[in-house]
Amino acid sequence: MRISLAEILHCDAGWRDFSFLRLHTDEGVTGIAEYNECYGSFGLSAVIERLATGIYGMDAMRHEHISQLLYAQTRQAPGGINAQAIAAIENALLDIKGKALGLPVHALLGGAIRDRLELYWSHCGTYRLDPANAERMQTTAVRNLDDVEKLGAEVAAKGYKGLKTNIFLFGDGDPKLHMPGFGRAAGVPELNASPAVIAALREQMQAFRSGGGERMNLHLDLNFNFKPEGYTRVMRALDDLGLTWFELDIYDAPALRRIRDSVRTPVASCESLFGLRGFKPFFEHASMDVAIIDVPWNGIWTSLKIAAVAEAFEINSAPHNFYGHLSTLMSAHLCAVMPNFRVMEIDIDDVPWKDDIVTWQPTIEDGHLLVPQAPGWGAELNDEVIEAHPPKRVH
Repeated sequence: MRISLAEILHCDAGWRDFSFLRLHTDEGVTGIAEYNECYGSFGLSAVIERLATGIYGMDAMRHEHISQLLYAQTRQAPGGINAQAIAAIENALLDIKGKALGLPVHALLGGAIRDRLELYWSHCGTYRLDPANAERMQTTAVRNLDDVEKLGAEVAAKGYKGLKTNIFLFGDGDPKLHMPGFGRAAGVPELNASPAVIAALREQMQAFRSGGGERMNLHLDLNFNFKPEGYTRVMRALDDLGLTWFELDIYDAPALRRIRDSVRTPVASCESLFGLRGFKPFFEHASMDVAIIDVPWNGIWTSLKIAAVAEAFEINSAPHNFYGHLSTLMSAHLCAVMPNFRVMEIDIDDVPWKDDIVTWQPTIEDGHLLVPQAPGWGAELNDEVIEAHPPKRVH
């Protein structure tokens, strides 16, 4: 079975686009993968297409051979967009192999060791800060701390045991998402932690606790928004709130270890790293309590290798999954097989047509995702829905 064509598809998803790769073979079997171009990976589609043309005619069942070949060809510019492009191709190849063998991808990875995955509601309230987004999602906007408390109660009422949120600022004007680390708020490039931001975060997390209840697992994502001194100040100020973890991103492993050592609350990190070589220094420095692995960025075969190294260092792993349903499927197959699984991220707030873009929807019971059992990922793309919602951005 030989690779014959790479097809790129984009779909409007409200405030972002979803992007997909479909690999074709000469025997009619196709494989799909979701990737992300909207958040700093501009031009990724072109890189995928360029790398894919070099593997036309190759055996689609030899995904490891192809992945290693593409890594060698991009060795002088490792990580980043090249890594994400290789990952998309790797993920589509695993889907082809699973379909060809009549097996779910998790069977190709050693077989599922669990059939239910605990979830947490990611970006809880984040997308609702913008009333236009709330209208697209056909839900209520978050305008103040009372709304945050109500949202916490909504999460609990729907059966979820955990939620993760970002930094909200409620002042005299419209609510704001504090994201200077991504250039989306004041404070770039110094990335300092002001007393006002710390006080706002404390009130926000207390509101979520009040609404969600004492047993709700609260995760706070600080992203790239501070330097080590700022992270330390924020985390120490909130260390008594009983959060499940602080999540943060920084590219210096020793600095992350020093931050971790300064607080009692567990630390999760690494969602922006690529490959075994990228994760290696963070494991060696015991920089985090939970290693977050992005399957669309690393590829599921490579992601399982990373999780295996984390296991050797007694570190649990969790997927980075804030994309569409296909990404959720891909992450679920990883979570089903890795022994050191911690918890799975999922975006609940989204545009109504998200459920129709692929032929699978998550089956969620009591805050747990049921592991899919169909061949490959267990889904196909719905081209009619994708065509009905053309992307708003130029790819």
